[in-house]
Amino acid sequence: MKTSIDIGTDTAGQGVRIDVQELLATRLLVQGNSGSGKSHLLRRILEESAELVQQIVIDPEGDFVTLADAYSHVVINGGDYNEREIAAMGARIREHRASIILSLESLDIEAQMTCAAAFLNALFDAPREHWFPVLVVVDEAQMFAPSVAGDVADNVRRASLGAMTNLMCRGRKRGLAGAIATQRLAKLAKNVAAEASNFLMGRTFLDIDMARAADLLGMERRQAETIRDLERGHFLGLGPAISRRPIAVRIGSTQTSTRMGTHGLMPLPQAGGEDMRSMLFTELEAPAQPRFFPPEPEPVAASEVLERIAASEGLHEDVDAPPVLDILEAVEEAEQGDAVVIATLQDMLSDPDCAFQPESFLYQDFSVRCRMQKLKKVPLDLAAFRRRFALAKGGVFDPAEPRWREMLAVADRLPHDMFAPFLQIARAAMEGEPCPDDEILGRAYGSRSPGRIRRLVEYMEKQGVIVVRADFGGRRSIGIPELGLSTEAE
Repeated sequence: MKTSIDIGTDTAGQGVRIDVQELLATRLLVQGNSGSGKSHLLRRILEESAELVQQIVIDPEGDFVTLADAYSHVVINGGDYNEREIAAMGARIREHRASIILSLESLDIEAQMTCAAAFLNALFDAPREHWFPVLVVVDEAQMFAPSVAGDVADNVRRASLGAMTNLMCRGRKRGLAGAIATQRLAKLAKNVAAEASNFLMGRTFLDIDMARAADLLGMERRQAETIRDLERGHFLGLGPAISRRPIAVRIGSTQTSTRMGTHGLMPLPQAGGEDMRSMLFTELEAPAQPRFFPPEPEPVAASEVLERIAASEGLHEDVDAPPVLDILEAVEEAEQGDAVVIATLQDMLSDPDCAFQPESFLYQDFSVRCRMQKLKKVPLDLAAFRRRFALAKGGVFDPAEPRWREMLAVADRLPHDMFAPFLQIARAAMEGEPCPDDEILGRAYGSRSPGRIRRLVEYMEKQGVIVVRADFGGRRSIGIPELGLSTEAE
């Protein structure tokens, strides 16, 4: 079986090959400034070895996702999953020997490091029976194994650096062969870089990076200047899988390319000033999303109600009952009172500070408003008002509507003060909208404290009413198992 791949030609035009079997045992370090051709070199190695070995690519910029168009790679968008799901995928990947591209381009740097650490640790912790050989390519490795503390949290940096150290130092016995690329050796942790035995050094300009590259290649300091003069796509190679002496390599062409292609000059658009202004500043209205509600029962005609009442009178002639007109008057008064309650609650909640007022003050305000509507008595006592006001803050002004029935049955498992934030979440799930943020939930709960809102959400999750899911992009979605619904990620 062929175990070597062709990566390019030397100065004499002879082919330069990498022994993949040896590479798996000795690892690879690629270095070069931005624009030196590192990604092109990694793509050439991946394409040539795609049929020989399982491949896993940690891709912070989404440069390598196009490999899936020509080869059997599966693209995983890290921003769509949480840490537990990423770890579970890592274990399955080792078991099924799938070639994977983990794209992290949608995440910020901290989330990228956290996601990569969880993924690499899952690969490393796979059971012994799944220790199959795999080439693990990490582009922009200085991000995941920084030499000094940066702007990220210290626990995030330690976790990411630990995962990269495990890959390069202890991964060989577990079948993991690291091939890492960095723009600057000075930014890459030394204990990570030192574990590689094969090197491909591209163009670099800073003296400290040239000196370190020359040392790794076994060159004298005065020869380090040649590294500055390398052209794009040209590298100096050394190592047991490449050559026993430093060799100049011109990397060959690739079958695939990045989604953006190469960045070259192109003509500017011909649109005039007014046309360009129109294109930039014209407001585009997003089409309204259709809302789906369960069908409501057909209204019953007044004549049919009278017939039913008359029929009931015939069945109970021996029982003293109020006249039909008195019943209809009571029904009409109740309907009028409910309409006033709904209108009053809507009017009260039009004030954004209303949700933060004491309940006693709110009930007094409610009573005054009802009397101003010429009601004979206040339709709700304090306990009933507390419940209706909580429902109204959650967007449910008429709890008798059939579409709210199942949602209110779930809400009844919670204290009344939690009705409003739960209903905000449930309504967003029913209508296919993004998950309400902490500010919206805080207004519904009557609190401006972020800590209380977090504890509120945790309590509802412990009660089994909701299930919270957060991806590495920081977007939160909340599911309601009993309703079979979930909000969109936000």
